[in-house]
Amino acid sequence: MSQSVARASALPATVRDLVELQAAQRPQSVYALDAEGATRITFDELATSCRGVATLLRSHGLRPGDTVSLVMPNGLMTLRLLLGAMHGGWRVNPVNLLSQAEQMRYVLGHSDCKLVFASRQWEAAVRLALEGIDRAVQIVIVEPDAPALPPAQQHAQAQPTEHNLESPTPEQTALLMYTSGTTGTPKGVMLTQANLAANAHAIGEEHQLTSTDRVLAVLPLYHINAFAVTMLAPLARGGSLAMPPKFSAARFWAQAAQCECTWLNVVPTMISYLLEGEAPPREQTARLKFCRCASAALPPDHLSAFENKFGVGIIETMGLTETVAPAFSNPLDATQRKLGSVGRASGCEAKVIDADLAPVADGQTGEIAIRGPNVMPGYYKNEAATRATFTPDGWLRTGDLGHRDADGFFFITGRIKELIIKGGENIAPREIDEALLRHPAVLDAAAVGIPDRHYGQEIMACVILRPGHPADEAALREFCVAQLGRYKTPKVFRFVDQFPRGPSGKVQRLKLADLAR
Repeated sequence: MSQSVARASALPATVRDLVELQAAQRPQSVYALDAEGATRITFDELATSCRGVATLLRSHGLRPGDTVSLVMPNGLMTLRLLLGAMHGGWRVNPVNLLSQAEQMRYVLGHSDCKLVFASRQWEAAVRLALEGIDRAVQIVIVEPDAPALPPAQQHAQAQPTEHNLESPTPEQTALLMYTSGTTGTPKGVMLTQANLAANAHAIGEEHQLTSTDRVLAVLPLYHINAFAVTMLAPLARGGSLAMPPKFSAARFWAQAAQCECTWLNVVPTMISYLLEGEAPPREQTARLKFCRCASAALPPDHLSAFENKFGVGIIETMGLTETVAPAFSNPLDATQRKLGSVGRASGCEAKVIDADLAPVADGQTGEIAIRGPNVMPGYYKNEAATRATFTPDGWLRTGDLGHRDADGFFFITGRIKELIIKGGENIAPREIDEALLRHPAVLDAAAVGIPDRHYGQEIMACVILRPGHPADEAALREFCVAQLGRYKTPKVFRFVDQFPRGPSGKVQRLKLADLAR
């Protein structure tokens, strides 16, 4: 057995293993704290809390393997419930709070959940969503920052201990997370205990995290990025996280400094908002080692502007819900990063394939495919979608277009379904976006293909203008002609206040096409 294989096999392979290892090694070290630093959870307290969650769930008649849904904002109690349920062998289903009513109804119905933890503000929506579901679903109301777990039912069993709790297996499904999707019904991504543990270790290894590192956890826990990167990666390395209730551009830098954070985890939308604000005093950023950005393409101009303004380097990464978030990462060493690249494969293997599933040469565009311990086993109750997503030899087809360079760095140009094909020429929407973002009046931009009887498709650009920076269609068209040439210049411009986005901040382009009607 090779040293790398032996080392991998010795690593904790379940969420329970992650929790119990840290509780044994550093029981009094802080794992999580709120943004004010008033409430803290040590690793020993976390392990005790996990056993308390098991008691609570068993008292409601649930058994390990059942699905437990959460409809809750960020908070330390949300964290306790997620980790406690997985620790005990339950399957957690954090529901996207951006879901429309019909989407929430579908997810709660399709997931087979037997109990929903919901905050008071979401109780009415949950009860409405559960109407018509032909099975009994219990609702437990609990606030995301509650100081203690809800009381167990009176017929609860004795408090479980690590000796009488049956340990979940690595192959057991720990997380059921539904993709936001741009069309059709959401798909339930099944991720095993081993998937989660493997990527938690890979993230920590990639970023060289230690027990002294702390991340500012501003992303919602119902998204895979926050779930894997800000919750599980610190747990795997004995580090910690500081959790505000939500992202605030105005308070971001002060929160990071007050909580003594050493790294950040954000999405491109947050970068845009932070760039609109003032640079903080140097003492508020002095402790920060890097800012990690993922979940959507970050325009190179925004990356450079952020680093120049705030003095904090950005590590671009990329992944999918199906790969437990990051599958690619730029190096920790800033001198080795490549602008515009999502980095090299991290914790897995990756390649570029053509329409016949054959590998293509470096530099050629194709579909990105991934294989490794972080890749899901499939979609919940959807064998057809699972078969369509994997190649016959087990590679996950991501649906992302891009290429790999000779150094092994991957570059993403767009989604296959979002590719604009104008007169037989493939045009990546991101190219249009980045050109428009260079205009001083443009805060954000998203291009999409719309039907055209001559070319098959034409280009429409949706634009959000900066406050106090007017620009009309003629000015933007002239700018695009200079940047892109006439053929790639959008035919139609639409000025909007916001874009439809998934929980990660990724623009749902196909929904924008409706604006052309």
